[in-house]
Amino acid sequence: MTAIDGLPPLRDVIEQHGLRAVKALGQNFLLDLNLTGRIARATGPLDGVTVIEVGPGPGGLTRALLSAGAARVVAIERDARCLDALAEISAHYPGQLEVIEGDALKADYAALASGRTRIIANLPYNIATPLLIGWLQSEPWPPFYESMTLMFQREVAERIVATPVDDAYGRLAVLAGWRCEARILFDISPRAFTPPPKVVSSVIELVPRQSPLPCDRALLERVTAAAFGQRRKMLRQSLKSLGVDPLPLLGEAGLAETARAEEIDVAGFVRLANALAKRPE
Repeated sequence: MTAIDGLPPLRDVIEQHGLRAVKALGQNFLLDLNLTGRIARATGPLDGVTVIEVGPGPGGLTRALLSAGAARVVAIERDARCLDALAEISAHYPGQLEVIEGDALKADYAALASGRTRIIANLPYNIATPLLIGWLQSEPWPPFYESMTLMFQREVAERIVATPVDDAYGRLAVLAGWRCEARILFDISPRAFTPPPKVVSSVIELVPRQSPLPCDRALLERVTAAAFGQRRKMLRQSLKSLGVDPLPLLGEAGLAETARAEEIDVAGFVRLANALAKRPE
């Protein structure tokens, strides 16, 4: 029996190659080709697009991306056990799939981009947040990618899209909200994975803002680290860790001394960072 793309069902591929998800690698294989197809379609038409994928595993999403018309997929896989399965996909789509064996945290993603580029991935849970932060810190900005469609554990997804009214609001939400428009597209049940994780997963979309509010990224991250490092304290207290008097900063940023980090929106943190930039070290 073959799947709609002419390749064997993923369960057969996993059995043939003796692939078992490894917890240490953050692996949970998504075997439902209807779901992988939905993820591929969620990003919009892929004609002429280069897709960078991290953690393809046995290649379920890889197949969906190529079947949906991606011009090229660059897949980074650390687990050498998966390479033979990915080679079979490469043979089925000659010249369209490049597989790189290596550590995704060390890859030069801008160098892998080619023309219109999107990042689409079912990210390994244990490195998902560091990968996203790296992509959000890309310089220059706008970045090398035109969008990111990524799967996270639901609680991480909520941290990414949170606003000041949400309990999950924090440093990650500020960085993501400053540089991108982020939204949760849909959830995926644990039952769709092998092995089933203990949590619901969410697919999110991040589209880079072409002109984020002007601000030095390093200073913005420094301000949010100080503010959320003691998030229950008022900013007049938590911002003392910046090494300057916080009261003039707050005054210049138009923020109340009694406000807490969780109450300040992205624009407010940008004003704080810009106020800090004017202070002598």
